Order: sequence, then C-alpha cells, then structure tokens
Amino acid sequence: MSREKTLLHIGCGPKRLKHLPSYFQSGWTEVRLDIDPSVNPDITASITDLSGVEKGAYDAVWSSHNIEHLFHHEAIEMVKQVRQLLTPDGWFVVTCPDIKSAMRHALKHGLDDPLYHSAKGPITPRDVLFGHLASIEAGNEFMAHRNGFDLKSLASVFDQSGFRKFYGHRRATNLWFIAGSFPSTEAAKAQLLAATKH
Repeated sequence: MSREKTLLHIGCGPKRLKHLPSYFQSGWTEVRLDIDPSVNPDITASITDLSGVEKGAYDAVWSSHNIEHLFHHEAIEMVKQVRQLLTPDGWFVVTCPDIKSAMRHALKHGLDDPLYHSAKGPITPRDVLFGHLASIEAGNEFMAHRNGFDLKSLASVFDQSGFRKFYGHRRATNLWFIAGSFPSTEAAKAQLLAATKH
C-alpha cells in the first residue's frame, strides 16, 4: 500500500479545503505554514525564512498568491529554500497574478475597474499591483504586494533559484508554474495541468 503524500502549503491563510486544488484534497496530508498565527498554521514562519522547516520531507509544496508579497530578491531566496524542502522527486506549484493582464486592463479600463470577482469581492488592477486594498485597510498589512510577475520574469526566478526543470503558463489573469524533477518539459506541463485542473 502506497503511503499518503505530504504537501506543504505555504502562505496558507485560514484552513479551508477549497484553498487547495482538488488534486491535493485526497491522498495528501496537508501541512500548513503561515506568518500569521491567527490562522492556526501547523508551522508559524515567514516564507522568507524556511530554515526551521524539515528538509527533504515534502512531496509537493503549494504556493497560492503569496510570492508577489515578497521583494524580488526575497522571492528568489524563497524558491531556493523550497527546493531544499522537497523529496528528490518532489515538485513545487506556484500561482500568482499575471501583472501584464492587470496592466493591459488598467490601460483600457482604469486602475479601479474590476478585473475579476473573487470571494473577497471585485479585484481591480490596483489590488493586483499593490495588494488587496480592503484587507490592507482593515489592518492586514501582510496583504501588501512588493512585486509583480509575467511569464518571463517568474521563469527567471525559478532559473536563478536552481530549478532546471519547470514549466509555466498564463491562465485567465493568473500565472501557474511547476518546478521539480521532471524528465521533460512535456512531463512538467502534464503534471501541472493534472494538479491544477478544476
């Protein structure tokens, strides 16, 4: 009988199964990591300092909409640290806003015209560029954005972090990347599509 795989969910926020892609909702043990102790993570830590997290222990690491909260040099360092946490055949999945989509929308419709609607309400180009304004106004300064990515710049982060096999694509207004020990780009692409399909 195969063992249940372990997923490290970094920047996890409040515990909700729907925060995970359906791929990870069965057959995986989720370990939650967040800087905010009020969301009751399994590990309280900043994603910029993963030194206290067990190395080589995770089959996958999931990062949804938090790499844009880091300065550029911090993003590179975070991805370097994630590499050390993975098993030899482990992989890292990242999604974040596509800043080009937000900029195109802003040029055509303005900074405050909704780009899309989320559980938190309408998301505007201003939210993508600077962080979710309503959350920041409510006192959650962890939601401020310090960075933005398009396909080329996020690929550069993975390359500078030492990952040699990765694949990324744009889906609607977001970027999706996967990195790990894949025999080919096509294998990485297939794994990303499988892991993040709705």
